[in-house]
Amino acid sequence: MRQVRPLVRYQGMPSSVIRRFMYVPDARELTIEFVTGRRYVYAGVPEEEVQAFRSAFSKGTYFNRHIRDCYPCREITSAGAD
Repeated sequence: MRQVRPLVRYQGMPSSVIRRFMYVPDARELTIEFVTGRRYVYAGVPEEEVQAFRSAFSKGTYFNRHIRDCYPCREITSAGAD
């Protein structure tokens, strides 16, 4: 039986743009929630990329250069939705 790895969840991110993110290693899905409340799921993101994102001094800059427009994504909520 295959063991499922737990979600990697980080909250309270020190960023003026990104509120928090969650990563599902087995699915290689990175969910990012922005301070606007909008959430997006990025598919096919390697765990190493997520670790680099987590360690980056500027989360927004790293996201813009290495994740946004580099991996397919879909929005999962609209601004203002809870």
